[in-house]
Amino acid sequence: MSAQEQLRIAGLTGVELALPIAGPGTRSYAFIIDWHIRALLALAWLALAWLLFAGLGLLGGSHGWRGPFAILGLWPALLIYTLYHPVLELLMHGRTPGKRTAGVRLVTRSGGVPGTGAILIRNIFRLLDGMPFLYLVGLSCCMISAQRLRIGDMAAGTILVLETAVSPQQLARLPGLLAQTGLDPGVLDLLHELLERWQSLSMQHRDALARTLLARIDPALSPAVLSALDDPELHQRLRSLLPAAA
Repeated sequence: MSAQEQLRIAGLTGVELALPIAGPGTRSYAFIIDWHIRALLALAWLALAWLLFAGLGLLGGSHGWRGPFAILGLWPALLIYTLYHPVLELLMHGRTPGKRTAGVRLVTRSGGVPGTGAILIRNIFRLLDGMPFLYLVGLSCCMISAQRLRIGDMAAGTILVLETAVSPQQLARLPGLLAQTGLDPGVLDLLHELLERWQSLSMQHRDALARTLLARIDPALSPAVLSALDDPELHQRLRSLLPAAA
């Protein structure tokens, strides 16, 4: 795999983390799964609304039922179909059921979890990437761009990486840790790396790195609180984030 097909992130301790970038084939596989799920959900809602109206005897010859049916049936189904990707990518930290099945995750250029703004921008550009049909524009961009980006990724500053190939040595030592901690792969790798090298670093250096990492993991921690933590407390806080290592 060429360097252009990897997202390289500088680690806090100076060790670079490389995340393999998903190609058009993997993207298409994830999208097909998600398309079937969201289409089935939308159709299921429509069917339930139709059965409800039929059960109430509202589907007669009069046209008066069409407005309420549009409000209770058509519009919710359209929202389910349209908001499927952005809502699930926010709730699942850059993933959807299709992405999870395909073993990919959406990250920022720095390897973090995309925020609400980035996810909304990326999904708005689906309208352009999907033109003229079958995502021809988006797939074409993925094939010719250096980092396999569609237009939505370029606008939002996001990249789709292979989650199953992220830091295999670390993940092999920490089975199921991503699911337990909820941390994204880049931060988890930095956390594990810092704990491994804790004794080899000077106290001043490792404490500064620990405060930086804790602030990245939990932005709610104030600088005053972090500054008040001494070396053993910082080490304990980092270890508490790793259930398997506690």
